[in-house]
Amino acid sequence: MEDTNQTAENGFILLGLSTIPYLQAIFFSLFLAVYVVTLVGNTLLIVAVRLNTQLQTPMYFFLCNLAFIDICFSTTVVPQLLANTLFEDGRISLLGCAAQMFISLVLGVTECLLLAVMSFDRYAAICKPLHYNVIMSKRLCIALITGCWTFCVINSFIHVVLTFKLPFCRCNHINHFFCEMPPFFRISCTEIWFNEIAMYVSTVIIVICSFVTTLTSYIHIISTILKIRSSEGRHKVFSTCASHLTVVSLYYTSIMSMYLRPHSAHSPETSKDISLLYTTVTPMLNPIVYSIRNKPVKGTIERMFTRQRCGCTNSRVFVS
Repeated sequence: MEDTNQTAENGFILLGLSTIPYLQAIFFSLFLAVYVVTLVGNTLLIVAVRLNTQLQTPMYFFLCNLAFIDICFSTTVVPQLLANTLFEDGRISLLGCAAQMFISLVLGVTECLLLAVMSFDRYAAICKPLHYNVIMSKRLCIALITGCWTFCVINSFIHVVLTFKLPFCRCNHINHFFCEMPPFFRISCTEIWFNEIAMYVSTVIIVICSFVTTLTSYIHIISTILKIRSSEGRHKVFSTCASHLTVVSLYYTSIMSMYLRPHSAHSPETSKDISLLYTTVTPMLNPIVYSIRNKPVKGTIERMFTRQRCGCTNSRVFVS
């Protein structure tokens, strides 16, 4: 037991993605670019919605929340991944690891629920347009967001406490690039059946239910779209729905692959690849798929940059 406690107290060492020098250089450049695109894309969306009063609707309220989650989710994981890759020092304290696991769990689970809420919002807008303002009232929107965050904070706190109550006596090396539950189960020297059951139950309730809700909403949306007489209108909405479903499916399936596989089936390398999808790829894709392609958002962003260029030009003329 003393060795177990000492392992935890000394913190952990994250092994990262690779120890091969040229691969480390590639990973650093790639994920730095992904992180910058994620920050810029999501920040532009939030600023555009704040500047354009016409965009302050339930749909964009949820999109801003999604953008905020993506910025925080990516920031929780990627900077440390970059630092560990650059300096080859994956050490992280026990408290730092617990904090990272808690924050990433809160953000990841909240995004699952929020994607389901957003799909319901699109269902109400397309299938019940006359009752949309009544259904998606301001009070309901705030209640949905508050409920999502509250539930996810409680759920994540329980899982983090259960995880760090385990005795870690094999090694303090974590074959992963951030602190996540499944890799910690591999270094525990006691039975983890209770932790796994808790994780499976939570995943089924949250992720699968959210995915089914999202899929059901889009089935109703597509059936409504088929009634549109204009082929151009059908193509446009189908294109949008296909993009949304692609990103949503990528997020949900990667989460389910990570958290619904039995402990014995977890491969460290496969787990890292799957985790990269929902921690780095989808936060980058979300603003592009959900909003940057959207004409009102795109128009607002273009006007922002046009005014900035005009302001710079006028300043240069005034100075000269």
